[in-house]
Amino acid sequence: VRNLEERIKVDQLKEALTEIFSEYGNVIDLVAKTNLKAKGQAFVVFDEVEAAERAIKEIQGFELFEKPMLLDFAKTRSDAIVRRQDNEEDFEAHRRRRLAEKGMLTSVTQEVRLKLMLRIERKQAHEALEAQKKLKRPPPTAAGAPEAAAGRPAKASRGAGLKSSNPGATAVVPDEYLPPNKILFVQNLPEDYDIDGLTAVFGRFEGFREVRLVPGRKGLAFVEYEAEAGAISAKENTAGMTLGDDSKVIRVTYQRQ
Repeated sequence: VRNLEERIKVDQLKEALTEIFSEYGNVIDLVAKTNLKAKGQAFVVFDEVEAAERAIKEIQGFELFEKPMLLDFAKTRSDAIVRRQDNEEDFEAHRRRRLAEKGMLTSVTQEVRLKLMLRIERKQAHEALEAQKKLKRPPPTAAGAPEAAAGRPAKASRGAGLKSSNPGATAVVPDEYLPPNKILFVQNLPEDYDIDGLTAVFGRFEGFREVRLVPGRKGLAFVEYEAEAGAISAKENTAGMTLGDDSKVIRVTYQRQ
């Protein structure tokens, strides 16, 4: 069943679907989930194919919560049907195959997502660099300003703390917009977090290689992965994470190269 109202609570949705579909046969299972991928759809399992055929024919387009339902047969047998019709060994084989197929789809989705994240972050880094370059222009010469003394170049006055406006100076990209690479720079770590503690946090992501603490500097570390994909995933899932008894919010960016 597709095109279901996503704002309805799952328990309420399942209750309504059970009441409707029970009119056409014995419903032995009904699956509806809250995750993003499965929202707006449900699986209704009858004990007989004929009951499913009648339901599809007569309920097709029926409005539930002001949305017309779209019905079709599922592509594979449900767990409930396999358990009823086959032995335990066949059921376990079916379940393992289904989970393996689900894992393959998840891996493909994750790969596409990481590629998209990589493209977005590279674009942001490029735009930040271009913006910095535009800001680094020489100040205009004031009209009527006295000429500099012979042999001494005039100094452009600037307020305390301002960076040089020399157009030849290298533009500095903010940490948040650095292009992705396979090494993360982690800041604001609790003082009691050592390599083992950080490995427990960052070692969960694909291609983890090592954690390196910064000698003589508390609260700083580098985390290296075998490829950019692992670093992207780790950064996305740990940035803003709180660690330690004081719940310190860690800052995770890419290493400046």
